[in-house]
Amino acid sequence: MVSAGTKAAPGRATAAPPRPAKERDAFFDNAKYAAIVLVAVGHAWEPLRDGSRFVTAMYMLVYAFHMPAFIIISGYFSRGFDGRPERLKRLVTGLFIPYVVFETAYTLFTRWTDQEPDRPVSLLDPLYLTWFLAALFLWRLTTPLWLRVRMPLALALAVAMLATVSSSIGSDLDLQRTLQFLPYFVLGLLLKPEHFRLVRRRAVRIAAVPVFAGAFVVAYWAVPRMTGGWFYHRESAEQLGAPAWYGVVMTPVLFVCSLVLVVYFLSWVPGRRMWCTVLGTGTLYGYLLHGFLAQGAKYWGWYDPAWIHRPLGALAVTVVAAVIVTLLCTPPVRRALRFVVEPDPRWLFRRESGEAGRDRVAVPG
Repeated sequence: MVSAGTKAAPGRATAAPPRPAKERDAFFDNAKYAAIVLVAVGHAWEPLRDGSRFVTAMYMLVYAFHMPAFIIISGYFSRGFDGRPERLKRLVTGLFIPYVVFETAYTLFTRWTDQEPDRPVSLLDPLYLTWFLAALFLWRLTTPLWLRVRMPLALALAVAMLATVSSSIGSDLDLQRTLQFLPYFVLGLLLKPEHFRLVRRRAVRIAAVPVFAGAFVVAYWAVPRMTGGWFYHRESAEQLGAPAWYGVVMTPVLFVCSLVLVVYFLSWVPGRRMWCTVLGTGTLYGYLLHGFLAQGAKYWGWYDPAWIHRPLGALAVTVVAAVIVTLLCTPPVRRALRFVVEPDPRWLFRRESGEAGRDRVAVPG
């Protein structure tokens, strides 16, 4: 060791000063927090749709853009995936292992809540929320391809359209949903910081008010005329009771509609640090954990009281869902459950030279 004030020996390279950590953009953390709240609220509204056209319209409106927004942001943060060994390791530890853990946990939980003791644990058939982990794993693996082909967005849309006309795509890895949501991920890969700056202009924020008001009116009108299954993107057109060619038309139409709503949703997201900014770094926790309460609520009879299905009850359910998912994104919960959601299985990989002191980077939620 060279003592203070002593020159390093000739020919010996001095250690380079550590590079400062790249500061997180508060806008994206705020956006992820807002999106995960909408995900939880949408799941909480599901049992309230029967008998309430208003709740069903709100449910349909939220489902038109909340997962597309989440997926676009995930694609944006996947631009650096190049298939290098360290990236693959993060993919395994950040997505594959949590997928195995939560697919098993949700299956066991469903055995209890649905009274199906013989329900098998199948890693090929994602249960409930785990489809997103499987889809993101596949999307990220194919990122280098999408960044190199010509017209990647047009190609991804073509793949999604072909998926909707094919009823033969099975449930393995929820491939139908993976392919239909693919264009949103590819769009995220193609976006640059300046695109998000354009979205956050004052004129866009002002226009968002009439746009969302009009979208709600359309959703309210569509409730008795259109199945909300189109927004789940998990079934083909024929499985939704429509001719196969409907999928070719509906896919680009829904993509444009969802993209418009995502743009105006993001226009309302603050760009400064707020109380919720830190929660945006834990959205994967909120996403994976709130599903147990969403499923268990029906089993425990939380929706049985008649007042829950009235306007005041719907408002109470909305607030409770938002509070619960917020708590699940907090640092104490993340510290307590990091070993499950963001495991560090060093035993699984061989240590490469020069890797000893490298910090683990969490996969963006």
